[in-house]
Amino acid sequence: MDVTIRRGTAADSETVAELHALSWRTAYTGIVPERALGDGLAGERREVWELRLAADYGEPANTPELLIAEQAGSAVGFAYAVPQPDGRVLLDNLHVRPGRTGGGIGRALLDAVRDHAATHHPGADLYLEVLRDNTRAVAFYEREGGHRTAEQEGVFPGGYVLPEYEYTWPSADPREGSPS
Repeated sequence: MDVTIRRGTAADSETVAELHALSWRTAYTGIVPERALGDGLAGERREVWELRLAADYGEPANTPELLIAEQAGSAVGFAYAVPQPDGRVLLDNLHVRPGRTGGGIGRALLDAVRDHAATHHPGADLYLEVLRDNTRAVAFYEREGGHRTAEQEGVFPGGYVLPEYEYTWPSADPREGSPS
């Protein structure tokens, strides 16, 4: 696996939006109501990413980090980490292009996010929220050392309330072999 991880910029909004919509349609079919995954999804994701990546978050400590995974010059995944007011870092998105999962891209992105959090937010726990019924993602996060720290209901775009889990990688408990 020859994957390069680089920092994303506002110029990546179209690529990230396309990959995000494609990933949701693949991973969430049968979990999220079909209306939420329909024709307007790509445009809605594009608008979200354009706003997120053009925003001024002020202090660098408050600025989210977009990481892009590339193979042969093509985006094959991305992750988005957002510092939170409670001192933790939210892994708000981690997506791998459908058809490319299972090859280490997700692990490379997760390791890069963990390294970023440890470097730029020392002592901050990294956490994420994942739909409970997204069993492939749940299994991945558990294999990668995430600790289930909460069960809750999340509100998906369109107002759909769905059960989700929270997984945490405590700053004092790095996964063996990962950068910290």
